[in-house]
Amino acid sequence: MNSRVPVSVLIPAKNEARNLARCLAPLRGWADEIVVADSFSTDETAAIAESYGAKVVQFAYLGGWPKKRQAILDSFLFRNEWILLLDADEILFAPVQQEIGEAIRTTSFDGYWLRFQIYFLGRQLRFGDTQLWKLSLFRKSRGRYEKRLESQDLSMSDVEVHEHVVATGTIGRLNHPVRHDNWNSLDRYIQKHNEYSNWEARVHREGCVGELRPALWGSQAQRRRWLKHNLLWVPGSPLLLFIYKYAVRLGVLDGVPGLLYCCFQAIQVFHVKSKVYELESVRALSLEGGSNPSLAEDDPVHDSRLSR
Repeated sequence: MNSRVPVSVLIPAKNEARNLARCLAPLRGWADEIVVADSFSTDETAAIAESYGAKVVQFAYLGGWPKKRQAILDSFLFRNEWILLLDADEILFAPVQQEIGEAIRTTSFDGYWLRFQIYFLGRQLRFGDTQLWKLSLFRKSRGRYEKRLESQDLSMSDVEVHEHVVATGTIGRLNHPVRHDNWNSLDRYIQKHNEYSNWEARVHREGCVGELRPALWGSQAQRRRWLKHNLLWVPGSPLLLFIYKYAVRLGVLDGVPGLLYCCFQAIQVFHVKSKVYELESVRALSLEGGSNPSLAEDDPVHDSRLSR
């Protein structure tokens, strides 16, 4: 008798050899199906995935929509009704495994919010407003990613950034947390968040709200979206965000990792504001028929922006 939980786990990955084994180890023997959506990694990502019994699907991003997770949800024939979305740096321990197994037996719910505990530079961040909720478990027929930006280019991440799963039906919450623990270097962290800020600047510039409407009193995702939309242009917002997370929400108690994490969060806001300003400047110059000598002609990011 197959004792595995009838859930299909979808994991997007690209050069995640340092993280992937820790993600897959608890899933082997628990999940009925594991699918790793790789982006032609140049390290051992695909080999590690196959060694743990996962099916590897290669994804080549050419821009636009859908991006990686939704493209696989649209095209892959999953064995199970229930889909669990995980990143390669997220680990599912026994308590939440058991809770998921019990949750998907019910007919009362069509999806669940999961709670993620953030580990950064080897330490769990307990303060600084770092606890994260994501709708990561849902019936495939009831959930899909919202589309916030139609025309996306290769300067952005090939996976959904701050698009969220939108599910119809009744949504519940699970109590036990998933561990989010990235072992990649800060250099990789900064590279990825540079791509994220490219995407976020375009979203702000073009006013793409998405199906998950901003709401101060809504879900955590709606509240964060409302705050980003309304507070981005407040003077000194990166500094204010740092003070809020580090002082008001006691990120100082997480030591040096807490300090660095709060700094990176504030820097991300600064980057988004700067890139929105850049996009506005390029647009104004193009309307005037001028050019911006600060933008290198051989920069594909700027070329793609100027062509719009």
